Amino acid sequence: MQHVVITGGNRGIGLSLVKQYLAKGCKVTVLCRTMSAELADLDVTVHSGIDFSQPEQLQQVAQQFSNNSVDILINNAGIFSNETLNELDLSRIQAQFQVDALAPLVLSHAMLPALRKGSKIAMITSRMGSISDNGSGAYYGYRMAKAALNAASVSLSLDLASQQIYVGIYHPGFVKTQMVGFAGDISPDEAARRLVERINELDAGSSGQFFHSSGEALPW
Repeated sequence: MQHVVITGGNRGIGLSLVKQYLAKGCKVTVLCRTMSAELADLDVTVHSGIDFSQPEQLQQVAQQFSNNSVDILINNAGIFSNETLNELDLSRIQAQFQVDALAPLVLSHAMLPALRKGSKIAMITSRMGSISDNGSGAYYGYRMAKAALNAASVSLSLDLASQQIYVGIYHPGFVKTQMVGFAGDISPDEAARRLVERINELDAGSSGQFFHSSGEALPW
């Protein structure tokens, strides 16, 4: 039985990932800020009350996992806001860096003892972190944070290659979630289904590469 750890698994894409891995017979652990009624009804282990902007909380929860006990770590939790040039809110930009870029790196590092040969780390990022794909501007904090996450993920894939731990970097698509006011074009279930496929395919050859959940390679 594979053990899958998912951050932000209380709603949206994260909750759909939880359900799909449960349907595959996996053991699932969720790390989240708040419990949801739907998550509470599922047969999962939940660590709630986690503030992803606080590295020490992530390090403390990682210590609760025994060595070599985790097969897949999915860094899905994130926050989103839009800063324009006329409304450059630095506190919101810093918050996005902390949660969207630093938290996945901190947690992945803290969880390394729990990972083993063949384990996988999936970073749920965004094509908005692609510099060459930016055709509309704005979204300063989110774009910068996701670009930073992408850079960190590539370094992580190289540093962990000798341990045969693989790092996937995935844009889920424009998904109908609360984060974007349900304005997306695919459902969380569809995004999760495709992400599970990409994570299943993840190996030494694709580690450190940037993919759409559809399987399309994305530019940096």
